[in-house]
Amino acid sequence: MPKSILQYTHIPTLIQTMAQAGSLLVDTEALSHIFNLIEAFRAFDADNDGLISSAEVGGIVGSLGYNLSEEDVKMMMEEGDADKDGLLSMGEFLEMNAKNMEVGELGSYLKIALEALKADGDDLVSGEELYDVFVNLGLDVSLEDSMAIVASLDGDGDGAMFLHDFKLIVNSLH
Repeated sequence: MPKSILQYTHIPTLIQTMAQAGSLLVDTEALSHIFNLIEAFRAFDADNDGLISSAEVGGIVGSLGYNLSEEDVKMMMEEGDADKDGLLSMGEFLEMNAKNMEVGELGSYLKIALEALKADGDDLVSGEELYDVFVNLGLDVSLEDSMAIVASLDGDGDGAMFLHDFKLIVNSLH
């Protein structure tokens, strides 16, 4: 019985035991993994409606060379479908595939920073901007850590992350 849709997508598995406990830099691996989950969701969501259907799961898994029965696809969908509507939202998909991920104190810092960044109204967030938020909130996070956080979530390499993606990631943290 499948445990996760992503076991079929060849997305790298996150090493759950991190070498340097308490290091924010190490925790950025988890953020990068969650960003990869968002990209995987977007790949599954063929019609771009913000939801994944059984047909979309079957199609992408089939395109990867796996032959799953309708029952297998249904079981995968049911595992993550919290509201029982037969579809997976981004939140349900992230919860299903990142539920055992821990990011330590970084998660708390990011949740606090998200509120300040939302108030700013800008759609893009740079490492420097995230650092300024941390400093203004009195949080002990270095510029290097702030830059690493943004780099782990920067899909196009422009040195900034989209606030919408940041919000999805922060909301999926435990």
